[in-house]
Amino acid sequence: MATAPSKPTTPVKKESSGTSSTFASLVIPICFVIAVLLFIFVLGDPSHYKGGDVEHGEPTDYFGTIHKGGPIVPVLMTCFLMMAVFSIERFVVINKAAGTGNVDAFVRKINAFLNQGNIDAASAECDKQKGSVANVIKSGLKKYREMEAEENLDVDQKTLAIQKDIEEATALEMPMLEQNLTIIATLVSVGTLIGLLGTVVGMIGAFRALATSGAPNQAELSSHISEALINTALGILTSALSIISYNVFTSKIDKLTYAIDETGFSIVQTFAASHKNKARY
Repeated sequence: MATAPSKPTTPVKKESSGTSSTFASLVIPICFVIAVLLFIFVLGDPSHYKGGDVEHGEPTDYFGTIHKGGPIVPVLMTCFLMMAVFSIERFVVINKAAGTGNVDAFVRKINAFLNQGNIDAASAECDKQKGSVANVIKSGLKKYREMEAEENLDVDQKTLAIQKDIEEATALEMPMLEQNLTIIATLVSVGTLIGLLGTVVGMIGAFRALATSGAPNQAELSSHISEALINTALGILTSALSIISYNVFTSKIDKLTYAIDETGFSIVQTFAASHKNKARY
């Protein structure tokens, strides 16, 4: 009976995991295509250059300046778009997991109902809240009711069964919250490294211009240095935003985990205290 509640839930989580993986595999090439199109047709539009000369003209705005960053720019733009898309996706998923109301207020209500011994009201509150936190708590409350009707186990065994059920429900819910966070974490390093690659490519061009016989071409030299700095700036920007995004979502997940742990502990302790007192009498 201890594993019964988790059986119908598992296929749903596998399906959700597969959906998330499919989403990730589609986002990456789509972001790359969009980045290339933006680089060619938006940033590279002649209106962003003096005299409309994309090859030799000076850029007149930021779009043209970024376009001067060279072929590494679309790759950095891909990283930036991926960071934005996955951040939005994680924001939606984590907010949905938190439920319809404030998590802290929900935990306080559940603890109040548990202190009153009103398990039905606590379960009804979970139905109102919805989300991953409420799902785990409701699973524990359901097991609570099952253990009250169980006559073949002692109080310690029942308490352990409730605790195990909450842990299993948590193990099913939490991976959904952490999916795709590894991609955002990877972009922290990848953005910096690709920006550094663009910097190196630009500096190679600059030194090549300096190595020419006679006086170096000042325009070509400044163009390559500009290319290097543009890639550096884009790489740093992408990495910085990825770090902020990753830390924000990690903090939100930790908050949900703490809420689950706190309420789960209350359920177990409430059952143990109330039923040990009954056993004495």
